[in-house]
Amino acid sequence: MFPMLLGVSLIAFLLLSLSPGDPLAAQRGNPQVPDELIRRIEAQYGFDRPVPEQYVRWLSRVVRGDLGYSFKFKRPVADVIGERLGATLLLALFSTLLTWLLAVPLGVWAALRRGQWPDKSISVLSFVGMSLPSFFLALLFLYAATVAGPLPLIGRIPIGGLVSPGFDRLDLVGRVLDIARHLLLPGVVLTIGGLAGLQRISRGSTLETLSQPYILAARARGLSESRILWRHAFRNAANPLITLLGFEFSALLSGAAFTEIITSWPGMGLLALEAVRSKDQFLVMATVLMGSLLLMVGNLLSDLLHAWNDPRVKVS
Repeated sequence: MFPMLLGVSLIAFLLLSLSPGDPLAAQRGNPQVPDELIRRIEAQYGFDRPVPEQYVRWLSRVVRGDLGYSFKFKRPVADVIGERLGATLLLALFSTLLTWLLAVPLGVWAALRRGQWPDKSISVLSFVGMSLPSFFLALLFLYAATVAGPLPLIGRIPIGGLVSPGFDRLDLVGRVLDIARHLLLPGVVLTIGGLAGLQRISRGSTLETLSQPYILAARARGLSESRILWRHAFRNAANPLITLLGFEFSALLSGAAFTEIITSWPGMGLLALEAVRSKDQFLVMATVLMGSLLLMVGNLLSDLLHAWNDPRVKVS
């Protein structure tokens, strides 16, 4: 994992260095910032040195736990990310949990009703969901939320932000409900986008497993269909889903970016966009490292779950 992180950071740093722009462009255009101060900042962070030396200096600071300073937000990068990371993780975990709770049972149900109306109806909805981009769904939901009146038990769906004005005056239950109402719109958009593909994979894997000889042997022994499905078939059918679970971790930061930007959710997506546009070097590198690390941790977790779920897989 460490060599991979090193390689990813090196490629990202080189690409960012070759891109047009200047991390101190805003300061250079400010008449209140003297040239002497700009030169001092360049010397402090190595912007006046060759690119390989800049990378080595940045890497040495990261190893010591210093992610650098954000010139866009004029604060340390760790503080900027700390404010946004919680919102992104909340949105991603909510949508991931909702997606898996819906997609896996729907896929199994469609496989058990192959060729019948439940299977055909779910297939049509899945293809529609896979065909619609997340940003288009977000725009449709935004329009529906603006023209729709208050909904039962929910009220009017808020647009943008994490909390409503007066959040501090609410009790614990009121705060949880307020955050959940703000989470509903972007969370449903992400759920629909991930639900379609995951349901199709769950259906296909279940159909393939149910056709195996050991399933026919279990039925010949007189075992109930529910026991055959959940005790014997589902563990093998879950292997492709476990593989996908490893990639879900990287989507915690990248997958929700477009939805966050369109729905004005205060997460890492909008932050990364602002950082790239202003070429906020240290902030961009921090987001790249976090995404890469989450992908590697997700793959590691997927391998461990494979070993736990499938006796044929050995941990060496």
